[in-house]
Amino acid sequence: GARVLARGGSLAEALGALAAALRESCDADAVVLWLPARDPEVLAAHTIEARSVALAAELQGATLPLAELPAGFVSEQGSLPEAVRLAAERAGLGTVAFAAARLGERAVGAVLLLRGGEATAGLGHELVPLAADQLALLVAADEAVRSASGADGDPLALAGHVLSAEGRAAVADELARLALVATGARSCLIWEADGSNEVALVAASPAGAEPPGAAACALRALTESATVLEGDLLTLPLGQPASGALQLELQAGATVGEHQLARLGGFAARAAHALRTAGAAEETALELERTRTLLAVIGEAIAQLSLAHTLSTAAERIAELFGIPRVAAYLLDEEDQLQVAVARELPGPHVVLGIRLLDLALAGTHGRGLARVDDLAAEPRLAEAAAAAGLQAAVALPLLAGNEAIGMVALYPARGRTLSENEQALLRALAAQLAVAVQNAQLHEETKRLGAEREQALAAERQAARQLRALYEISRSFAQSLSLERTLEAVAETVVELLDVDAAVIRMLDERRDTLEAHALSVSDVRLAGPLRTILTRPLPLTSTLARVFRDRAPLRITPETIGALGEPVDPLLPFLEHGSTAIILPIATPAEVLATLTLVSLDPDRQLDDSTVASALAIAGQAALAIDNARLYQQQKLFADTMQRSLLPRAQPEVEGLDVGAVYESDARVDVGGDLYDYLLLDDHRLAVVLGDVTGHGIDATADMAMAKFVFRSLAREHSQPGEFLAAANDVVASEVAAGKFITMLYLTVDADRGEIACAGGGHPPPRLILPDGTVESIEVRGLVLGIEPGQVYEEIRLPFPIGSTVVLYTDGVVEAREGHELFGDARLDATLAAVADQPAERIAQEVLEACRAFAGGELGDDCAIVVIKRTA
Repeated sequence: GARVLARGGSLAEALGALAAALRESCDADAVVLWLPARDPEVLAAHTIEARSVALAAELQGATLPLAELPAGFVSEQGSLPEAVRLAAERAGLGTVAFAAARLGERAVGAVLLLRGGEATAGLGHELVPLAADQLALLVAADEAVRSASGADGDPLALAGHVLSAEGRAAVADELARLALVATGARSCLIWEADGSNEVALVAASPAGAEPPGAAACALRALTESATVLEGDLLTLPLGQPASGALQLELQAGATVGEHQLARLGGFAARAAHALRTAGAAEETALELERTRTLLAVIGEAIAQLSLAHTLSTAAERIAELFGIPRVAAYLLDEEDQLQVAVARELPGPHVVLGIRLLDLALAGTHGRGLARVDDLAAEPRLAEAAAAAGLQAAVALPLLAGNEAIGMVALYPARGRTLSENEQALLRALAAQLAVAVQNAQLHEETKRLGAEREQALAAERQAARQLRALYEISRSFAQSLSLERTLEAVAETVVELLDVDAAVIRMLDERRDTLEAHALSVSDVRLAGPLRTILTRPLPLTSTLARVFRDRAPLRITPETIGALGEPVDPLLPFLEHGSTAIILPIATPAEVLATLTLVSLDPDRQLDDSTVASALAIAGQAALAIDNARLYQQQKLFADTMQRSLLPRAQPEVEGLDVGAVYESDARVDVGGDLYDYLLLDDHRLAVVLGDVTGHGIDATADMAMAKFVFRSLAREHSQPGEFLAAANDVVASEVAAGKFITMLYLTVDADRGEIACAGGGHPPPRLILPDGTVESIEVRGLVLGIEPGQVYEEIRLPFPIGSTVVLYTDGVVEAREGHELFGDARLDATLAAVADQPAERIAQEVLEACRAFAGGELGDDCAIVVIKRTA
């Protein structure tokens, strides 16, 4: 079995090899390997190796509740679980051997061996438990492989595929696969409206599935925005109003309860959102691609600064972009007569048609915009000229310099070839930029004898190209940071670098909204950083002059005449301004509000802030505003989440004679409230009780469970002061209170400083560490079922000496599961860190562990981390 997996085989193939080997080794009639069914609380007969097909059929379909799984090896038929005993009786086989397969405390399967005739002493007593261990190892190996590769049968992996899929079609395919696996349906289809009272199939799992009547049911669910169930076809609308339909072909005879239907409805709503988001992402990608294309076309044309080269290059690239070979560019001469500048694959005289198309584009309802004629023969003013030129349809755009037309670019497609909205938008952008390129080329040809001016023009064009490319990179990079301070710093640094200014400072209104405070400063010369920081970071009162930046959303130049109206903090700039330096305040604004101000300073009189620099700065500010707004909102939500969580944690460390207590807590990078909790209580006999827990999930539900866990600790710790008793009592309360499928891992520890003893019990939580006086680190291996799974549990209690100089460290799984790529921080690194700081005070030890985790994870934690340290000092 191990060899099968090692060679890339499936788990089913490996289990088949294991079952065959066991049956042959024991000369058995049948071997059954059990694995979890769709219901995680049930095992089902997965792999059957039998002497005949008929015997295998008898054993097929058997299930076994996990609650009935015995703890060890069973060979007496009377001790078998009821489901296994019945399966053996159906097969007519009286000799049995049965063993559970476990990974730690988790049951992952079972092995059943059946044989007819008289019982044989020792049958399976050695091989069946060994096979159970082999089964557990194969499951663990397969889980590891599937976790790494994202196997199709794993809902979590499929959900990951949905999140990482690119493009609406890919997201639809992954959603269909996820729904199929999660529901156990025979097939899953996703439909969307096609705009003509019909539906189109966009995804099917398995591929090619389309049950009879599926399209009609999908159309009905879409038009009525309601769930439709016809036979085995369950169809749910995607969103409200519906943009499509999610369709499941249920297993024969399957029923859907109200609760399950509600869950499926929620999934359909989220699927609609995922599809909309993917569609929006595609549109954004298309816009970015269009921008890159625009830059490439115009950049290539402008680089030559030759009128002929500009127009011929533009014509070639336009023909390639739109797949329309017939392209022409026309220019107006000094007498306003239209002349052909460049033409591609045009069969006849077309300048007359061009003249009439330009008139059409500059007048009437077209409003100096795009003129599109899908059938030239149907237009009386154009039909004769079109027939002479042998052309069927036309799309024309005037080249405008300001409000004056200088020419036109025209495409002549075949009849029936229409341009999409995106293609029309691209053509408009190309025409606008081509007009600028044509003007530049004309100017260059007039002055090309002046070498110095030619070099200056080229330098200006290269700088413009660099700024355009940089703006694209900024729009992409800003969205990658959710830290408000980092985003503001990035904006300031980018402005200084791109615009070649000496300093940039970003200010935001304080909580009272009457003062602008500096949040980010960037200075080009490090030698000036100190003085400029002193001058430029002083808070500015929101005077009426400065308020105009917020009201009018317009730049405000700081001059010797206007500086007095901005308030005393700006006065130190006056000597610089009087000697030719320039400064300006710009708004950083979204369509809804002005978020901040950007102040630019150029100390060199020869590099003044001209209108071009200000325009570039405003473009950057516009790119940055959305990222700043998102970062600000994220910071507010993160602060709210952290405040909620910290309100449930102790406000101060307990003061106990002979003990030094320290703790740290840090939440992960997510906005949702996490589930880590710790608390202290001084018992009546002067022992210190400490609890550390981790609630499943995040958000409001996790907060409620944290509050419940804290109440349980506070209410039960005095009555059940011994760790084992406490966890047993706490488990009964939690099991009755938390929702199904949720649980709490918990450690409970008492420290008796007078007797020098600690007592500890745990329920599914990482074991605490004990640092002995000589610096040795040991693990306190407390074990027990997590709280909330099953009432009536017994928890083992461990008591250990706690001599002076010893330290006990409790922590949540966020510590050992901090990640660098696929590698975990782990127990070994934790023990090494503790050994290195064993002589430090308790609070410092906790801080050092947290810093080590953060450094290992690259500065940002992926999960909440809570660490409690108790050191015996006397």
